[in-house]
Amino acid sequence: MATSHDEIENLKKAKSAIPKDYAPSDDEPYMSDKQLAYFRVLLLEWKRSIHDASDQTLQSLQDGPIRDADLNDRASSETDWSIELRTRDRQRKLISKIDSSLRRLEEGEYGYCEISGDPIGLKRLIARPVATMTVEAQEAHERREKISRDD
Repeated sequence: MATSHDEIENLKKAKSAIPKDYAPSDDEPYMSDKQLAYFRVLLLEWKRSIHDASDQTLQSLQDGPIRDADLNDRASSETDWSIELRTRDRQRKLISKIDSSLRRLEEGEYGYCEISGDPIGLKRLIARPVATMTVEAQEAHERREKISRDD
């Protein structure tokens, strides 16, 4: 799952488009070129860090099976591996959300709610770069989900 050469080049190109100390601000036009470059770097670096962690997990799995002699130690190790593999599975799903966000960025849709079309907001995107809805739309979506689950 190593980071591809193209992804590394895309990250380098995105980083060169913004100053090192840049942070998006409400004082500039929403989703300006600088802001888009900032979020592209944020998403690409996040994706790369997930790939790196996955590579480390894969290497650990290849290093050999659990060989603890004590049954309690072996059970503990197996539980740790199970948790690690579930974490990697969640991160695999997160990579697809990151890829979707990168696609939305390229298509000019990034930063805008997929329900209302309103700006999602810089603070929300910085906290959750894969957000696709405004806080209000997300809350309404979650309320509808809860109601349908309760029925």
